[in-house]
Amino acid sequence: MKAVVVNKPGDSSVLELVDRPMPVADATHSVMKIKAFGVHRYEVLTREGGSPSVQFPRVIGVEAVGEIAATDPASALTVGQRVITLNGGFGREFDGSNQEYALVPNEQLYSVQYQGSWVDLAQYPETFVTAWGSIKSLRLQPGQTMLVRGGTSAVGLAMIQLAHAIGLNIVATTRKSERVAQLKALGADEVVLDVDSQLQTDQQIDGIVDLVGTATVKDSMQHLQVGGTCCVVGLLAGEWIMPDFSPFELQNRYLTDYDSGFVDQALIDELFTLINRDHLEIPITKVFKLTELAAAHDFVMRNPAMGEVIVTTD
Repeated sequence: MKAVVVNKPGDSSVLELVDRPMPVADATHSVMKIKAFGVHRYEVLTREGGSPSVQFPRVIGVEAVGEIAATDPASALTVGQRVITLNGGFGREFDGSNQEYALVPNEQLYSVQYQGSWVDLAQYPETFVTAWGSIKSLRLQPGQTMLVRGGTSAVGLAMIQLAHAIGLNIVATTRKSERVAQLKALGADEVVLDVDSQLQTDQQIDGIVDLVGTATVKDSMQHLQVGGTCCVVGLLAGEWIMPDFSPFELQNRYLTDYDSGFVDQALIDELFTLINRDHLEIPITKVFKLTELAAAHDFVMRNPAMGEVIVTTD
């Protein structure tokens, strides 16, 4: 089978296409035939050596869609079953999606009911699970308002879709005025500009998801209603640590995060019920083949368009 291995950190040239033996299922792992997966900026960071926990050589890639190719009879999975997988060490602690077949723990394989193509399905695992888990962490009710800081990111676009599906009003942010109309066309009720890490509004919001990260969370908290929750998810600014933080700055507001490693079949079923009911989707910017993975990494980093980049093994 074909696999793309990173033997040492570096630019996209370190993505080496190799032949590897097929993995073998055991009592706790099944073989997943990978059909497609999304490519994200943080995976480029991992490839460059920016994820200290990742040891090379490694097949990276934290999510995949596909089908069961081989499994133990006691696994409750069946050959040919359509599944997705994400996180839980996939592509970080053990080899991930950048290959034709992967050995995946059975508890990290989630069945999905979805009739679209493999490419269409590949927009959902990491992006929509992160979006849905983050929205749920805010504990908002229909009619309340949610702000998505970093609304032009793929996860931000998914949040806009999902939040509307459960009756929330959506304020999205962008640093670029030329994207205001695009965000409104994709479902945002209101768009606020983010200028020098300051939101250009005095509005107080019921709940906020900050996809930019620790660089902007203090400003986000200034726009949060008393009793509201701000969920920090993203790393768009590339910073892990919030300097000089005091919990007394919260002033009866809640600060949390969402890690998409916390996922189970019930959450996946809940998510795909909404996706199928309301035909939720975000733009797919470009599709690459596995042999073009280096080009996909480069495209993700330089492309200004909003949407998901997908790699297919076909």
